[in-house]
Amino acid sequence: MLSKRLASTTAIGLLLVAGATACGDNDKAAADKATGGKAAAAPGLDTEKLTAEEIQKQAKDALAGATSVKVVGTVNKDADAVSVDLAVDTKGQCKGTLSLPGTGKFELLGDGKQVYLKPDTAFLTSATEGKNPQAVELLKGRWIGGAQNDPDMKELTTACNLKELTKTFGAGDDSKATNITKGSAGTVNGAKTFSVKSKNSSGGEVTLHVATEGKPYPLRIEKSGKGGGQMDFTDIDKALTVQAPPADQVIDYALFKDKVQAA
Repeated sequence: MLSKRLASTTAIGLLLVAGATACGDNDKAAADKATGGKAAAAPGLDTEKLTAEEIQKQAKDALAGATSVKVVGTVNKDADAVSVDLAVDTKGQCKGTLSLPGTGKFELLGDGKQVYLKPDTAFLTSATEGKNPQAVELLKGRWIGGAQNDPDMKELTTACNLKELTKTFGAGDDSKATNITKGSAGTVNGAKTFSVKSKNSSGGEVTLHVATEGKPYPLRIEKSGKGGGQMDFTDIDKALTVQAPPADQVIDYALFKDKVQAA
């Protein structure tokens, strides 16, 4: 069913946003003990004095306080790689694309009130297993509106709200990260960074690259092992302007499901 395919793709694509910067319970306790429960003041990240846990916590807190961010990268799922290029803010706005090679892609748009998605023909054909050409023709070049009202599409609403995304920190696989250690200085997209490394419960290594100048935003996350990939965080706190698509280009999600079932 289309809803399950879209929802799972969104969840996969935003896996690193939702989990990889999270401190586990033990990590948070260690950081709180060292900082009195408060992150060190910006600007600048004193990598000499701060522990790996403190650096990680500051990155988590900084991103949680951001008003917007653009996430660009790829996450591996089995033999496939989900590509993400999505800007999202705290007002429930989002704009971007998610794609799965061999399956197709879809655009995702949120204006703070409604969530819209526009799958391409390849994605629609794959999602309906080629059995509903009428549905593919119906949706070609059109947006689906009202998807957030469907329980199977809850991930889409979460994906379009930075506040909701940051609430999931600590809830994923990487909340059990262990052996957090300091990495080294480097650069990400021209910005100076310092990395911290940890192991997640599935045995993969997570490398978090944190900005050392200004606010300690996470600028890149790399994961090895199961569900591995790389995500870059750009355009942090950059205002996002989104307009809903014209009404004559939108079909209601509930109506679409009815037509697919009747096809």
